[in-house]
Amino acid sequence: MQKIIRNMIKCKHCGDIIESVHRHDFKWCKCETVYVDGGKDYLKRGFKHEDDYEDLSTVEHD
Repeated sequence: MQKIIRNMIKCKHCGDIIESVHRHDFKWCKCETVYVDGGKDYLKRGFKHEDDYEDLSTVEHD
């Protein structure tokens, strides 16, 4: 099982670093290419192409 410490990504287009801090905390980057959601409950990403973002999340595994 995994424990999410930080749910964060970086958009490779505009350079925004966005973090979801609680469940259903949906955030877009400023160019609206990628989003992050889920806070510490789940890791959800949205993107146009899979290589549009860099994952900066911190996760602990039991």
